[in-house]
This record gives sequence, structure tokens and C-alpha cells, in this order.
Amino acid sequence: MSKTGKKAAAADRRARIEAMRRAEQVRERRNRIITVTISVVIVAGLAGWGAYAINDADEKEERTAAEAKKPVQGEKTWNAKKLGRNHVTGTVDYPMNPPVGGDHNQAWMTCDGTVYTKPVADENAVHSLEHGAVWVTYNDKAADADVKTLSDKVSRTPYTLMSPVEGQAGTIMLSAWGHQLGVEKASDPRVEQFFTKYVQGAQTPEPGAACTNGLTAS
Repeated sequence: MSKTGKKAAAADRRARIEAMRRAEQVRERRNRIITVTISVVIVAGLAGWGAYAINDADEKEERTAAEAKKPVQGEKTWNAKKLGRNHVTGTVDYPMNPPVGGDHNQAWMTCDGTVYTKPVADENAVHSLEHGAVWVTYNDKAADADVKTLSDKVSRTPYTLMSPVEGQAGTIMLSAWGHQLGVEKASDPRVEQFFTKYVQGAQTPEPGAACTNGLTAS
């Protein structure tokens, strides 16, 4: 091959190499743009989800606080200052059934979302109310489906307990310290309101006191 031919071939190779380099640079720029774009979209999505989650949590907290301020329609109340809080031995003659406060045994019933299938002693359950628990009780008129629904709810809710109470006036009753509500069905919306308002609510004489490691029963 002549010198002229060799020069032409070398120039052609250099041109092809340069073209390949430019094509590679174009691909690299395109990939960087795609990567940056995807990253921006992901970050924006995460930021948007985070803001949504925060706002949703704030709204739920506001709704809960607002719900806790509303009176529970149909509930009975007692003057908490007139309910005794002494530790006593033996039985107590409570003026209401189930009781909503008063002198009680020094041992509380475990109320960490605890469902008892047999009656428990009033004097121990009242101590649980003093700790801010809601006590769900029912008589033999309660439907099995309602008992199951309430059992499931209690088992998911710390600072609650549930047991049957023979002779109570209402089919289903919810008690907190100084407050009581009777309903006929577990689906009554006031059940949820009562839980929201009184589980460790403002009525609690000893907020934060333990509901674990108390007495237990079958």
C-alpha cells in the first residue's frame, strides 16, 4: 500500500474511533439524565408520601382529640371526688352493677387487653378502672357475635378488660372510672367513642399505672 493509501486508512480509523467516542458520550449523557430524572421522581415521591403520612397522622390525632372532648350520648356519670379510693379487704357493696369506682382491693385485674370468660371480682376490676382501664361486661342476653366482636376489640386494646357479669341491667356495658354506658349491640358507634374517650382518659385517677402483672383468671 502506498503512503497515500496508508494515510487515508489511518484517517478513516481515527474518524471511526472519534465517531464511536462521540456515540459513547451521548449514551453516557442520556443515561445520566435518565438516572437523575428517576432519582428526582423517587425523591419527590418519597417526600410527597412522607408529607401525606405526616398530615394523615396529624389529622387522625386531631380527630381523636376532638372525639375525646365530645360527651358520650346516654352515658351515666358519677362524681369522681365522691368515689372512694381506699384499699380494702373483703367485698364492697357498690351502688351500681358493674361498679365504676370506689374502694377496692389492692390487687388489680390484669387489663392489658385481657378477655376473661368467667366473672371477675368487682373489687379487683375497680382497681383496674383506677389505672385508666375500660371494662367491657355483658350478660346472657348478649349475642355470641357481639361477644366475639367485643372480645376481638378488647384483645387489641391495652388498658381494657372484658368479662361476663350476671345480673347487670344492660346487655352490654362499658365502664370507666366514674362513667358507664349501656348498649345493645357491639356495632353501636358509641362503643368506639367510649374507648377513645376513656382508655387512659382524663378521668383516670392514676394515669400510667400498670395494667399488666395483676390478677388473672380463666
